[in-house]
Order: sequence, then structure tokens, then C-alpha cells
Amino acid sequence: MAMTDPIADMLTRIRNATAARQDKAEMPWSRVKEQLARVLLSEGYARDVVTSGHGAGKTLAILLRYTEAGEPAIVGIRRISRPGMRVYTAAAEAPVVRKGLGISVLSTPAGLLADREARRRNVGGEVVCEVW
Repeated sequence: MAMTDPIADMLTRIRNATAARQDKAEMPWSRVKEQLARVLLSEGYARDVVTSGHGAGKTLAILLRYTEAGEPAIVGIRRISRPGMRVYTAAAEAPVVRKGLGISVLSTPAGLLADREARRRNVGGEVVCEVW
């Protein structure tokens, strides 16, 4: 049976892995998931992104980042735009998460971007998730 919301599944896997203090979160691969993982990597929420396998068995592993004290870099992660309720925004009105301490990820014509990068490039789009 096909999954209704693979992005929500990815975020839940990341949330569960950080709660269990695991080193990595593994999931089935897709281009959008890899782009989202790369955004998390560029913003400092992950140590590395690794893809393995080929074809239908391809997997994506996100190596999670923790502080010196062992606290996860990702304190919270929340899906905003869902299949039942899409949320779109202009570049200037991209949501600011935790007064700038977090990021919101937007799906734009230029690919998945963090809110700061979307404002800099002046492109709006669908608000995928918030990470803090």
C-alpha cells in the first residue's frame, strides 16, 4: 500500500531518532527527501547525508548532530503543509521560526530552500516544515 505522506514519515523518523538519541535516521529514498536532508545538513542540523543502494531499494540515512553535552541539534520538527491542507507563502512573508533560532523549509521553483535563502532569492512557495 502506498504511503499518503512520505515527508511526514521522514520527519517522524527524524523526531523518533533524536528522542532515542540514535546516531542516524534511515528511510526509503526519494529526491524530495534527499533535498530536505541536504537543507538540514546546510543549516547545521545534521552531520551528513548518505544514500545507499540502487533502484527501488535505495535508502537515505541522515547522520544526526548532537551538542557536546549530548543534546540533539533538532529540538523540534513539525510538518506545516499537509496533503489535506497546503500552505503557501510569498518570499517576504516566509514564516520566521522561534524568532530566527529555527528554520522553515520552503518548496520553491528553485528547489527546497530554508526561509532565509528563499527571502534572499526572493522566491516563495509551499511551506514544507519547521525545524528548531
